[in-house]
Amino acid sequence: RAIDEDRKTKYKAAVRIQRWFQACRVRAYLRYLSKMATLIQKWWRGYLRRKNFREVVERAYFIKKEKFYNEMAVRIQKTWRGYYVRKYIHNFYALKKYLNAVSVNNELVRYELQEYADMKENEEKMKDLEKKEKEKKYQARKMHYLLSTEQIPGVYNSPFRKSPDPMELLLQQSKPLTHRKQQVKSPFADELYGWPTCKEPPAFVTSLPVLPADRQKPQGPFRDPSEVLQQRYKPMEPTLRVRESMYSSPAKAREPTRGEEWRNPIHDHQFLPFASYHKNYEKYEPSLCKSGKYGQEAYGTKYFREVYPKKWIADKDFETQFSSIALFEKFGKTYSSTGQIL
Repeated sequence: RAIDEDRKTKYKAAVRIQRWFQACRVRAYLRYLSKMATLIQKWWRGYLRRKNFREVVERAYFIKKEKFYNEMAVRIQKTWRGYYVRKYIHNFYALKKYLNAVSVNNELVRYELQEYADMKENEEKMKDLEKKEKEKKYQARKMHYLLSTEQIPGVYNSPFRKSPDPMELLLQQSKPLTHRKQQVKSPFADELYGWPTCKEPPAFVTSLPVLPADRQKPQGPFRDPSEVLQQRYKPMEPTLRVRESMYSSPAKAREPTRGEEWRNPIHDHQFLPFASYHKNYEKYEPSLCKSGKYGQEAYGTKYFREVYPKKWIADKDFETQFSSIALFEKFGKTYSSTGQIL
């Protein structure tokens, strides 16, 4: 029994020793692990802090260099812009020279304007003097009846004056004012257009025939039936020889020309005897009544004159001498009974 108790006591002591030893060993290992973890964290944190510090230093250095560059660029630009402005934009010497030239030019322009103003003023004065002189001459011609005669002295020729009045001398130099004759209108001026034109239809035509209402329009390029009927039953229009009177003003105006051309006939054919004919500036114009092939033709029968373009020697076209006739204005606008354009 004592042996068992001693063995139990030794067993408990051995267990306590092993427990203490194992605890010391585990605590020592834990201390080692904690120390190693602290060392690793220290190294890692130091590396991160150094890396971050290096980045901060590089950023600060870049900012410093950028500020220095901007400052130097501003200084260079300021120096260059000042030089450029002083030399090319606001050059003091060039501006002074320009202002001197402007002042000289202004003086010249002012002098020329003054001369021009004086010239205009003199012209106005001359115009006024001419106008007054003209008015004075007109008054002298108008009051020419106040001129002195050998028997009666005039108003401006007083016997108490040593010399005659200037108006008296002007009256002696001027001619009396004559009144214009009033132009009397010829009673035959409007006779050509006052002739009856027979615009009313004949007595046997009372009204135009009425077309059937159900009549269809024929196909093709045909005129309207109402227009054809209107043209067919239109009133009679007299010819030129019927409408023109022998005693009208155009006929009377043509008689002296015909007589003169009959007395002085002109040959229409050109005669070129000299080489200097083309230097003559006066163009020959053939006569109106002598341009026929076999002499003078009756007026208004067929045509006014034959046309020979090869014989034309005038640059201008034929110009009418008398007023136009209303009948000729309808040429090419009316139709005959067969529908053909006249």
